[in-house]
Amino acid sequence: MSGHSKWATIKRKKGAADAKRGQLFTKLTREITVAAKEGGGDPEANFRLRLAVQRARTENMPAENIQRAIQRGVGGGEGASAYEEIMYEGYGPHGVALLVQTLTDNRNRTVAEIRSIFTKAGGSLGETGSVGWMFEPRGMIMVEPKPNEDADELSLVAIDAGAEDVSVEEDGQIEVITNFQDLKHVQDSLTSQGVQVVSAERTMIPKTTMSLDDKGVEQTVRLIERLEELDDVQTVYTNLDLSGAEALMAF
Repeated sequence: MSGHSKWATIKRKKGAADAKRGQLFTKLTREITVAAKEGGGDPEANFRLRLAVQRARTENMPAENIQRAIQRGVGGGEGASAYEEIMYEGYGPHGVALLVQTLTDNRNRTVAEIRSIFTKAGGSLGETGSVGWMFEPRGMIMVEPKPNEDADELSLVAIDAGAEDVSVEEDGQIEVITNFQDLKHVQDSLTSQGVQVVSAERTMIPKTTMSLDDKGVEQTVRLIERLEELDDVQTVYTNLDLSGAEALMAF
């Protein structure tokens, strides 16, 4: 497919009007808290925290909410919870592979909710390792060309900075894929050259993708949406080729 951010692009266009801001902030708060607990409260010294804070700011999360989440993570705030990171694996309709990244303080609740959604959608929750081998960890950076800035030139800048792959999305943004360990270096290199970085995150990219007819794509997208409606679910990754899927997202 043209770029691995296709699902994110679809969500931006489809969900702009009906996004559940409170739920999004809950997910962002958890990620910031866990990142701060894991590597300390300084975003400059803790890259995972820096990524989480960047995303929170992009989503217009209030600064005081961000700070409270950091303090909770480093032990300075009340109500701190011991969130556990768990990656669930399963198959959706027609054998589509899905990875479900979660942050939870109750794994029994989380697995029950996820299993129920898979089952109702005609899929199944699998064992650890059942589909994980189909994906590879990568870094993903989205770049917004400035007015009169040439996309091809920006792509070359990204490649020189260490990108593994670069593609121009339909909305004009440039998707930059990096080695998992090189994400920070490539982002810093682009930023230092004045490139406008919209977002940077760690992701899971399928080694190969599979295609379905329109009905199959719609069924899978509905499943992904239901999973992402759970507070415990941070992100869902799939090997489904979503090229051309935006035309189906009017439901």
